Amino acid sequence: MAVADEVQRITSPVRRWAQAQQRAYTRGEDRPLGGFLGAMGVYSGVVAAGAVAVRASGRPLPERIPLGDAVLLTVATFRLARRIAKDPVTSPLRAPFATFGGASGEAELAEEVREHGGWKHAVGELVTCPFCLAQWVGTAFVFSYVAAPNATRLAALTMTAVAGSDVLQFAYDAIQDDVTGGGEGEG
Repeated sequence: MAVADEVQRITSPVRRWAQAQQRAYTRGEDRPLGGFLGAMGVYSGVVAAGAVAVRASGRPLPERIPLGDAVLLTVATFRLARRIAKDPVTSPLRAPFATFGGASGEAELAEEVREHGGWKHAVGELVTCPFCLAQWVGTAFVFSYVAAPNATRLAALTMTAVAGSDVLQFAYDAIQDDVTGGGEGEG
């Protein structure tokens, strides 16, 4: 048990410091700082593994990404992050971490984090937040772009076309509302 005692002796002050930081930060609110730290660790590990895989493949990193590709990836990141976080069809992915709260917009859902505290809370906040997911989705697009630029452009083009279609759907509905005097539009 000497090793366990030594580990306890070394980690105890760190644990007390972390708990004091959490108390000072949260002011009694239930915030899953440990879960968020875990999510950051997973993200960092995924990025490190991706960097190692790219390096091991011998594939050169692009010196620059053409503006058109950067815009394509940006719009695709927006659309895919929002699709994962808000779309009714992706609700089974969020269901273990969130509860249905109703509609929040055209073809979007409002959901609340199911667990309060811990890693499930952190994952719940991640999968219901398009802003939070954008970091993960964007990273996946960038690594994919380095590994297989043509295939990534095609996938990104799909999401970008969907985002453009969304804009046109909203514009069409707005025009219909103006023409019909703001009545219920047809979906």
